[in-house]
Amino acid sequence: MDNKQLAELLFGDVKTTVDEITAKYPARTLPDKAEVTRFAPSPTGYMHIGGLYAALISSKIAKQSGGVFYLRLEDTDKKREVERGADEIISSLKKFGVEFDEGAAADGEPENGAYGPYRQSHRREIYRAFAKDLVEKGLAYPCFCSAEELDEIRKKQEAEKLDMGYYGEFARCRNLTYEEIEQRVKGGDEYVIRLRSPGNAENKITCRDVIRGNIEMPENITDVVLLKSDGIPTYHYAHVIDDFLMGTTTVIRGDEWISSYPIHHQLFTVSGLKMPRYAHIAPIMKLDGGENKKRKLSKRKDPEASISYYAEQGYPVESVIEYLMTIASSGYEEWRIKNPDADISEYKFKLDKMPVSGALFDTDKLNSVSRDVIAKLSEQQLAELITAWAAEHDETLTKYINDAPEKFADSIKLWKYNGKKVRKDVAKWSELTDMYDYLYVGAPKAHDFDEKIPPEKRKEFIDAYIAAYDHNDDSSQWFERVKQVGEPLGFCPNIKEYKADPDAYVGSVADACGILRAAITGHLNSPDLYTIMQLIGEQETIERLKKV
Repeated sequence: MDNKQLAELLFGDVKTTVDEITAKYPARTLPDKAEVTRFAPSPTGYMHIGGLYAALISSKIAKQSGGVFYLRLEDTDKKREVERGADEIISSLKKFGVEFDEGAAADGEPENGAYGPYRQSHRREIYRAFAKDLVEKGLAYPCFCSAEELDEIRKKQEAEKLDMGYYGEFARCRNLTYEEIEQRVKGGDEYVIRLRSPGNAENKITCRDVIRGNIEMPENITDVVLLKSDGIPTYHYAHVIDDFLMGTTTVIRGDEWISSYPIHHQLFTVSGLKMPRYAHIAPIMKLDGGENKKRKLSKRKDPEASISYYAEQGYPVESVIEYLMTIASSGYEEWRIKNPDADISEYKFKLDKMPVSGALFDTDKLNSVSRDVIAKLSEQQLAELITAWAAEHDETLTKYINDAPEKFADSIKLWKYNGKKVRKDVAKWSELTDMYDYLYVGAPKAHDFDEKIPPEKRKEFIDAYIAAYDHNDDSSQWFERVKQVGEPLGFCPNIKEYKADPDAYVGSVADACGILRAAITGHLNSPDLYTIMQLIGEQETIERLKKV
């Protein structure tokens, strides 16, 4: 068969050659060992935490090497694409500090970079030119098989327990004559373009994975589809061409793509294109129903699978990034201990330090990391972050901030410090109105009293305390007044004396303070009670005590 004649039959409108296209994408001028990485999502739904994880790692590898990190949108599946999906991806990542050196932009905005277009839907003619080149070389051909015919092949393979796919004797269109092809093309029959695989089932190839080491795999023998009937490429073919033209040096992607490596290796080889390195990262997992039972984070089952969850809950961006780094690299936590105040950009990330099995998502660990992050933030930073979050997610807290900005500033000091020591109670902003409802919401609706003090003794003490209360007392005078009120009612003013003979007293001065604490806050534990009373004010303090 005259392959050039066949190429003209199939792609007569394609006049640009592969060499001409390649010339438009010159080798990048970058420092030695600089990495070019990409994040290449499909705009088909919300951003998954796994997407942020992969983007964070790809960005780190590029930027620490003086390279380039770019965004490519693999938007060829128009049926699944959601409206403004690109905007969602770009804005979501930007909120978490992941920004691109070049690549696709939000809908309606110009792209940035000289290696575009960065949306695959805008690169159709590039893929067709490369496919034409393969047809000319006898490495690709048209396939007219219908969905029914392909289903028939699949059923036969299943019945005979053979390898699945379009290959060998099952590749019905592989050996059509030019005349047969011409007749069907001119007759308007739909067709796809398939690779004429040169693979041999007996051969092995080696995937030199940056994370997992060498993986030996069977060579691809399947005549995979390169272009669908509408001329749009499959993922397999498009990413091969794009990664070559855009100068990608390392492809960082999920380990579900390992099984596709033989196809990609073969496509790079037959196309004569330089292949990037591959690093297949393990998915983020969670425990499910047992200590050793793990599964992937699910969009359907797990709210924490969406990165919008972290914004809604009020986790600082730094907390989420810090936590993802702890599960991404086995050496990160040790580095952080040695460098508690260092910027995360100073950490030298190594792909071979990533976990091979699934990285386990642990909400408790995230909260612990976040408490550490929040503890390091200044009062001014906390005020700005909480105010911005509340404006979008918490009307009650926003009203408090707007009505009493000075009290809000003082409230941050209250829960941030225990004397001179920094407290680590808060992990996310959504906890504030639950943990400190007595500040931000109003008088407590329930009171968690210590039941060892009888109700009538609690009432007797509160009545006496209201009569003696002086809002102008300083903290020392306040504590002395609690002692003075409590002692005649059986509350021992000296803790050591009380411990020596607890049965001789109703309780200790600590128990007296506990009654006031529960009456005013509703909780058995809280930050400094004197400061809380000063913060809510004299009238509110008295009203809460009387109500109880």
